[in-house]
Amino acid sequence: MNKLTLYNALGDKTGDVEFPEQLLVRRRGDQAVHDAVVAYLANQRLGTAKTKKRGEVSGGGIKPFKQKGTGRARAGSIRSPIWRGGGVVFGPQPRDYSQKLNKRVARLAFARALSEKLTAGAVIVVDQWELAVPKTKLLAAALKKMNVTRGALLVTTEVSRNLALAARNLSGVAVAAARRVNIYQVLRYPHLVVSQAALTQLQQRITLPQRRAS
Repeated sequence: MNKLTLYNALGDKTGDVEFPEQLLVRRRGDQAVHDAVVAYLANQRLGTAKTKKRGEVSGGGIKPFKQKGTGRARAGSIRSPIWRGGGVVFGPQPRDYSQKLNKRVARLAFARALSEKLTAGAVIVVDQWELAVPKTKLLAAALKKMNVTRGALLVTTEVSRNLALAARNLSGVAVAAARRVNIYQVLRYPHLVVSQAALTQLQQRITLPQRRAS
């Protein structure tokens, strides 16, 4: 069992929390992490970039000048790609960049990323994320007591209004619900500050489902 230090919302140590050793993934999953991050970033792309082809540019219905006698190169339309304002050759067109990821691969990748954070001591547990008032100063002081100075992802079961308002003015700090935390967030932020209830939900997300008896 891995022991994690437990703090209260003010940043004071109150005890320890154990994380099951059998849920940690240390010897496999590197490729799954890579695939999951690539798929996540690809799925963020809108794919709306577009340029006009020769047939979509307005104008060019007639020959711009006569074929011979001008000393210029022959031209049949001002919509030609070699003309300024003409169509674009092989330009970007709307497309779907999304990638699908197998559920078991996604679970393995998330477990591997979370295990790395736990092994590195970058996961901090708070009894509960409850702020009486939405004060950034109070949250910053609590994180400082926990030695969280480079940035953190605050994970809770449900994102409360007070916590969201208190965290939004802190550089490098974000808030997320445990059921929606993705692998990119786990890897991006130096620390994960997780409530006890949210830690249980994260454990459930990396636990393999039980197979039904035949």
